[in-house]
Amino acid sequence: MRLEPIANPGLARSLGYPAIALLATIVIASLLAALAGANPLFTLGLIVKGAVGSKFALLETLNRATPLIFTGLAIAVAFRAKLWNIGAEAQLYAGAIVTVILGTSALSGLGGAALPIIALGAMVAGALILLGPVLLKTRFGVDEVVTTLLLNFIMLLLVSYLLEGPMKDPMGMGWPKSAPLDKALRLPRIATGLRLHWGFGLALLAAFLLWFVQVRTTLGYEMRAVGLNPQAARFAGIPVNRVLVKTALLSGGLAALAGFSEVAGLKGHLSLDLSPGYGYTGIIVAMLAVLHPLGVVVTAIFVAGIFVGADSMSRAAGVPTYIADMLLATALLLMVLAIGLTRFRVVRG
Repeated sequence: MRLEPIANPGLARSLGYPAIALLATIVIASLLAALAGANPLFTLGLIVKGAVGSKFALLETLNRATPLIFTGLAIAVAFRAKLWNIGAEAQLYAGAIVTVILGTSALSGLGGAALPIIALGAMVAGALILLGPVLLKTRFGVDEVVTTLLLNFIMLLLVSYLLEGPMKDPMGMGWPKSAPLDKALRLPRIATGLRLHWGFGLALLAAFLLWFVQVRTTLGYEMRAVGLNPQAARFAGIPVNRVLVKTALLSGGLAALAGFSEVAGLKGHLSLDLSPGYGYTGIIVAMLAVLHPLGVVVTAIFVAGIFVGADSMSRAAGVPTYIADMLLATALLLMVLAIGLTRFRVVRG
């Protein structure tokens, strides 16, 4: 048995296998719900209702999707160039740290006009965090999977130190959190009285701009070429190492915007629980979107809906929220298999 590449997979094949994967995911989720002692259809209905069943639920899903769009875009642009960035969590926290530092400095006197400066500063911080691993990769051949993954733990330790020391809020009654941002430096709410903020609008803009870069610019062409075949790209005169550095800077900056939006738009301060794993979940989002920037928006909302719906379902049906994690893991594995079957056929010989 061997795999044979398919030059031009038809529309039926391209859409059929992913559709089967999603259907299989729903069946497996139903079985898990049944094993937990709940009615499968009732449980799935509660997830859908909890995610989009009301204005509050829908806006909460979009709110949860905001950081996932940023981290999903960061992973998608890096993976497209075969740069395996597993450190979006570290880049997110780097952006959050700089957001608090700039947001509690003299810039607070500028009011809302300082927000673009703070966002840019956060992006620079995230970009620099990923610059080290990509230079180690291009200069010494060091595996970026290891270096970016380890940076996640280093960054969490740094955040813990900062929140127990230099950045600890003196008015926080001993809780490990930073001083809050001035209200003038908070991203406005899209809907009054609800938590959805304009970080979501910024995420949509970032997705569109990244799509434009990838399909309409020379840099986007070079990224795709390097990702498809770095040796051929180098032979064609494309500066592979320089493209990887540019990709790393862009990827790290996008992930850092997740930290900026969570601090400036939602929490208002930095804490150790700022991210419940958005950097890692961004990998799932990007893979489910087949690394397409606009697809990242759709899959981020889908994944966020599962999490928000699972929380509601757990309260209503008494089913563990871990079903959501199993659902996402199953969806990712089956979707990877489906994508493989759209590009390759199994033949004997």
